[in-house]
Amino acid sequence: MSKHFENREWRDLSLPAEKRAELLLQAMTLAEKVGQLGSRWVGNDMAETEKPAEEQLNVAPMQDVFTAGGSVPLAEASRHGLGHLTRVWGSVPLSVYEGKAELLRQHRVVLDRSRLGVPALVHEECLTGFTTYGATVYPTALAWGATFDPELVERMAAAIGRDMAAAGVHQGLSPVLDVVRDYRWGRVEETLGEDPYLVGMLGSAYVRGLQSAGVIATLKHFAGYSASRAGRNHGPVSIGRRELLDVILPTFEMALASAEAGSVMTSYADLDGLPAGADSWLFTQVLRDEWGFAGTVVSDYWAVPFLASMHRVAATAEDAGALALAAGTDVELPDTIGFGAGLIERVESGELSEELIDRAARRVLLQKVQLGLLDPSWTPEGSVGSCDFDSAENRALALEIAERSVVLLDAGTALPLDRLAPRRVAVVGPCAGDPRTFMGCYAFPNHVLPRYPERGMGISVPTLFDALSNEITGCVYEQGSAVLGDDRSGFAAAVEAAREADVVIACVGDLSGLFGQGSSGEGCDAEDLRLPGVQAELVDALLETGTPVVVVVVSGRPYALGEIAGRAAGLVQAFFPGQEGGAAIAGVLSGRVVPGGKLPVQIPRHVGGQPGTYLQPALGSVESAGISGLEAVPLYPFGYGSSYTTFEVSGLELSAEEIATDGSFVATVKVRNTGERRGDEVVQLYLHDVVAQVARPLKLLTGFARVSLDPGEVVEVAFEVDADRTAYSGADLRRIVEAGELEVLVGTSSADLPCRAAVRVVGETRVVGHDRTMVTPVVVRRNA
Repeated sequence: MSKHFENREWRDLSLPAEKRAELLLQAMTLAEKVGQLGSRWVGNDMAETEKPAEEQLNVAPMQDVFTAGGSVPLAEASRHGLGHLTRVWGSVPLSVYEGKAELLRQHRVVLDRSRLGVPALVHEECLTGFTTYGATVYPTALAWGATFDPELVERMAAAIGRDMAAAGVHQGLSPVLDVVRDYRWGRVEETLGEDPYLVGMLGSAYVRGLQSAGVIATLKHFAGYSASRAGRNHGPVSIGRRELLDVILPTFEMALASAEAGSVMTSYADLDGLPAGADSWLFTQVLRDEWGFAGTVVSDYWAVPFLASMHRVAATAEDAGALALAAGTDVELPDTIGFGAGLIERVESGELSEELIDRAARRVLLQKVQLGLLDPSWTPEGSVGSCDFDSAENRALALEIAERSVVLLDAGTALPLDRLAPRRVAVVGPCAGDPRTFMGCYAFPNHVLPRYPERGMGISVPTLFDALSNEITGCVYEQGSAVLGDDRSGFAAAVEAAREADVVIACVGDLSGLFGQGSSGEGCDAEDLRLPGVQAELVDALLETGTPVVVVVVSGRPYALGEIAGRAAGLVQAFFPGQEGGAAIAGVLSGRVVPGGKLPVQIPRHVGGQPGTYLQPALGSVESAGISGLEAVPLYPFGYGSSYTTFEVSGLELSAEEIATDGSFVATVKVRNTGERRGDEVVQLYLHDVVAQVARPLKLLTGFARVSLDPGEVVEVAFEVDADRTAYSGADLRRIVEAGELEVLVGTSSADLPCRAAVRVVGETRVVGHDRTMVTPVVVRRNA
């Protein structure tokens, strides 16, 4: 027995965390250090191994494949210690009592089986709330994007973190900081939108909120995952290094610089042939050396063996483990395959340096010290508190986010409904009657409960029809069609209901699922951007009745609405608004809620319009008209959202007409509510670099502020723009701030920018790094 083990110096609270971690590392054998790099997913034993592969409902890619060969008992997996326990709460529907008991059981196995008694860290999913049975389901990340409200996102994440911490969870696998590049990708719903600054600001807010509760946030997926060819999940990524540096990586860099996220997850993607998990440039040179990241890198589920089985850059899973470890992965999730005995054998044979094992284990142990897991007072029983995963406070917050995220595309002639006082409302469409259509693929009811249909939803989720019936009398419901499939047998009843009604609410869109089990979600990519199934035909049949039709799209991605917009009596977009989504949408339709959501992605005009994001240089924009027969103008632009009141943005003033390459200026505008109701407006500042070394986007969101105004109220919004905010990767790929003219554009969307001015940047070209200014501070002055 070692001196370090006898004295347990690493439990001494008077020592710095780094010293304690180092003392524990020195006390460990090689096998014990390797044990800290692995994980065990006991809940994965519940996979439907008795069913054929095509009938199984996976919650992770190729889960059935990795389960089919049997699993190592937790006691055996913990023989030398264990890094992580995977999804104790989130794999099967457990009551609070059952969840606590199972967590304590697994902790005890790990502690009792290992020599040093080092606890395992517990991680769970938390993309739309704590992914466990009976927990509040918040709106999806794309809906957070539509709020343009970092403070609100931070409050939500703090509430999620508190629930997870009470359940004894140490790490949450969120937020997703992938920037949308192709709307057909199934995981668009999990993102915060198509603009790096919006994604970075809201993602950083989420990190701050979650970590304020003592739960480590995990940035994913590092990096390039969202840029796969044709939007196909796990597809190859062919973007250039400049696009990676200027569009994909800044979101992660911001969340590390401004929010100090504790963990980063590897991407499944290969970038120009090199899988991210094997890329030491990404995980060591950029993440560690340039950005100074000191936390842990965890693999996406089975990303380590994928290096062998899917990417084929390694011959065996053991070779894949050595490759991933050398590149910079510290912990293999969700089960130990490549980070097991193979690493020990390669160290003992001299093929692998033990320093690589020490490097990763040191990072894991430091986090365990920082989390209090190695304190003398820590016990499994003491790690779990009082749990109410669907409190009234949670639901009120979920409703607030949902209401702020609904985007009014066009009030038309029918919205709000209170001005029509309709006698009969026909509510039609699959998304009006199925509460699952309000939730994303990582919400427990859509993620796990399809395996357990007898358990119901686990929470109360009113449908849109239920919620609308509470606000407006005379509502009737007809489904019309399912989200997916070609069954048109419900068309006749839906059309008849429409003909007898004064107004129709047609609620169509997505049902989120996993790996082909839905129209949106992980592994549910789309061929084009037409509404799924026969829903477009259903809407067309309703429009042909002559009754005014308000179309509500509840979806995880934007769909092409060009054939609907000009014929509908109103048009509303909601991105999976969560369990309170019915009340939020009903409130917007009735007029009780004044909508203020803004589009974090554009709404295409045509079903084949790709790529559709607003970040386009001149040759990819409307300025290229006549060069291609494909139209580049969206139906509704990034940042757009209408309201039941009106706003005016005017009087742009710049504090300087000229600044140095290390200077700054303040852009100030006045915002007035010119309508008759209190409402929210999102003021947006864009920059255009008139001449640059490389082709740059014509507009780039550089600052925003959501403001609430009473009728007639005026506020002054001031953006402090540092010259660093103009930095980009130049011809030699160094990030530079250079001299030249900048257009400053301010308005209410990327296409509605009435305020324009110019500022000249002068001086020597500066090369900037991780210490540059990444945020544009905004001050809102009342009584302007």
